[in-house]
Amino acid sequence: MADSLSDTLKKLKITAVDRTEDSLEGCLDCLLQALAQNNTETSEKIQASGILQLFASLLTPQSSCKAKVANIIAEVAKNEFMRIPCVDAGLISPLVQLLNSKDQEVLLQTGRALGNICYDSHEGRSAVDQAGGAQIVIDHLRSLCSLTDPANEKLLTVFCGMLMNYSNENDSLQAQLINMGVIPTLVKLLGIHCQNAALTEMCLVAFGNLAELESSKEQFASTNIAEELVKLFKKQIEHDKREMIFEVLAPLAENDAIKLQLVEAGLVECLLEIVQQKVDSDKEDDITELKTGSDLMVLLLLGDESMQKLFEGGKGSVFQRVLSWIPSNNHQLQLAGALAIANFARNDGNCIHMVDNGIVEKLMDLLDRHVEDGNVTVQHAALSALRNLAIPVINKAKMLSAGVTEAVLKFLKSEMPPVQFKLLGTLRMLIDAQAEAAEQLGKNVKLVERLVEWCEAKDHAGVMGESNRLLSALIRHSKSKDVIKTIVQSGGIKHLVTMATSEHVIMQNEALVALALIAALELGTAEKDLESAKLVQILHRLLADERSAPEIKYNSMVLICALMGSESLHKEVQDLAFLDVVSKLRSHENKSVAQQASLTEQRLTVES
Repeated sequence: MADSLSDTLKKLKITAVDRTEDSLEGCLDCLLQALAQNNTETSEKIQASGILQLFASLLTPQSSCKAKVANIIAEVAKNEFMRIPCVDAGLISPLVQLLNSKDQEVLLQTGRALGNICYDSHEGRSAVDQAGGAQIVIDHLRSLCSLTDPANEKLLTVFCGMLMNYSNENDSLQAQLINMGVIPTLVKLLGIHCQNAALTEMCLVAFGNLAELESSKEQFASTNIAEELVKLFKKQIEHDKREMIFEVLAPLAENDAIKLQLVEAGLVECLLEIVQQKVDSDKEDDITELKTGSDLMVLLLLGDESMQKLFEGGKGSVFQRVLSWIPSNNHQLQLAGALAIANFARNDGNCIHMVDNGIVEKLMDLLDRHVEDGNVTVQHAALSALRNLAIPVINKAKMLSAGVTEAVLKFLKSEMPPVQFKLLGTLRMLIDAQAEAAEQLGKNVKLVERLVEWCEAKDHAGVMGESNRLLSALIRHSKSKDVIKTIVQSGGIKHLVTMATSEHVIMQNEALVALALIAALELGTAEKDLESAKLVQILHRLLADERSAPEIKYNSMVLICALMGSESLHKEVQDLAFLDVVSKLRSHENKSVAQQASLTEQRLTVES
């Protein structure tokens, strides 16, 4: 074998130059046979013999053996070590020229050769790019798209594969294909050839690659991809095939227009069916599919239009089915159900309807099942849903009387930041303008101590910010001396003072209003803490800083006036020459700031 291969290679060198057709064909057949028996070894010998360089001359349109030569190149390029030598031998340009051939066999072998050279090879892709190969292949796909004979389908599959190898994991080449209009062509292919498994699979992998690119989403949205994928999905029984479609659906469903198209094409019904079929199975494939299906369902609800369409005024069958997931014993379904409710709860109308129809009790039951060693993701999702439901004013009192605060407070001991974050947000939403509830919570020493502890959670900015905001909210909404005393005793004052220096204006403002209430209601109790937190110096800085928002300046001056009732703080105000800063603000462009500056100046003058 080895000897005859060496002889063939020698003979080929001579005949390639002499162009003796018959013996040339014979040599090429021998090579193809040798490659079929041992591809790697034969490829090494071909490389060592230097014959690759001669192949370029055999790839001319006039050559009678061009299809066989392209076939040999396709075979050797299956080996990674042969791809760069093929580029170096100058084979790309003549191969790309052959893409203009009318001969189906030549096109098939040329497509294979270029596809294999491009596989995982930067040099191969670059050479095909420079030779303009991609555009010719896309033109072929367009013109051959509607022919369904087996030979043509095979060619289409090879061309799709070539484009995939050419652009896989390469953003700029994928963007190039998108600009050349490959997406509508591939969608059309999928529609016409959905009976052909190999071609369908190739289209799906290509979609999966392209869909990751943001720029592709708009093009996909202008095709009927949603309809085609749902149609294909309904036909699939095998797990692997469904999984492939899921991998395309997930990135596409991030686009709101496509979300709506998928809902209209009936994807949700397919997903609900999968959930129903797989919910009680303990097979790994079924568990995976249940998770993928329910996750995708939640993703579809992230679009405002698709969500509203499925809510159908709370009467929709989809909404009702999702509700039934919450009491289920399957954690994945509980999670998806709670997340879906959180997504439905994105406008006041939906929230009010759901609260009136008993959703709060279902979520509280779910939380109850996860208090001890519970599932963190389910806790987080259920709290997210309750937080969203608590946003409309009309829902707050209803949720408070349903016992939501008690249910939420059971998670105070959680050490998981995502749960802490949602717990804080839910309580803050619930007590907004609810004086009685704010007072009750603000006198809860355990809660206030935990808040003060979380105000120092430097590793978790979200938890830290929410704790500060809830501390401030307890004071602002209760306006209660007892609440202020509890917060002072728990060491919360310094955190409110620090919050006044936050980079977020809304948080600065909340802190200043809470501090003004403290100064007005319980200055004697808080005096020492305000002093050691350097509140007066901070207020001076806020007033002197030109970048401070008008409301910050206004509330800082209100607070200064309130602090004058304390001898030690009054002295600090005098020592810092506040008059200079305040008198400048009398000419501030904001009327409220200018008026407050005049009042503050009078107060400072009288008291000095």
